[in-house]
Amino acid sequence: VLRHEEFEEGCKASCNGPYDGKWSKTMVGYGPEDNHFVAELTYNYGIGEYRLGNDFLGLTLVSSQAVSNAKKMGWPLKEVTTGIFEAEAPGGYKFYLEDKEQLKQDPVLKVTLGVSDLQNSVNYWSDLLGMKIYEKDEEKQRALLGYADNQCKLELKTVGGAVDHGTAFGRIAFSCAKEELPNIEALMKKENQKILTPLVSLDTPGKATVQVIILADPDGHEICFVGDEAFRDLSKVDPNGDKLLDDAMAADNSDRWFAAQKMKKASA
Repeated sequence: VLRHEEFEEGCKASCNGPYDGKWSKTMVGYGPEDNHFVAELTYNYGIGEYRLGNDFLGLTLVSSQAVSNAKKMGWPLKEVTTGIFEAEAPGGYKFYLEDKEQLKQDPVLKVTLGVSDLQNSVNYWSDLLGMKIYEKDEEKQRALLGYADNQCKLELKTVGGAVDHGTAFGRIAFSCAKEELPNIEALMKKENQKILTPLVSLDTPGKATVQVIILADPDGHEICFVGDEAFRDLSKVDPNGDKLLDDAMAADNSDRWFAAQKMKKASA
């Protein structure tokens, strides 16, 4: 756990999806956000479950430790190819664990998104967003892209039809120099591309205010670019992160409240 934050109302850049109530976010990863891929877990207090689509196809990471942990704990594992195991998180999200010693750098290798038209998506992510194409396999209808050799990669994989985003509302985020944000916004306007949230400032209580712009690719995948300077301040590892998360979970009486009212949490 790198940091944990609680919010009393919905985010104006819909960081927690299209929900307007109390929510929290927890950043988890193998190291600081400066140089690691980090997952942002959002929790909406009044939502009991989400319907997953075929937009997010999984995270791949190198960790024999994760494989042995799963085996010890009796977690369901399926060997999909030699030395690569599929695991499923409680919400249904897929993880692919490569059974090798964890890398000294970030062990998260790639995040895989489903697309409806591979070439169209590759053009968007490489020509417009400036990603380098590392691999492209027409036969398997997949491509691997990234901004740097030593960073987590983005894999685009054809799903054989339309992309369904379900109701979980994830997004992928990148930091960049703050002065680049207006240029990104101007380019997207010029190219008639979708901007979900025009350049906006977001406050986190007691922390830095960051500037973000949120885009959508041809399949509606949400992409957030955040100003790096303020983000580095906001994203410092909080040594109290674990305790804040534990305290928030202990104080969360939402399940009991709904049960006492003889109500079920909403299904998104």
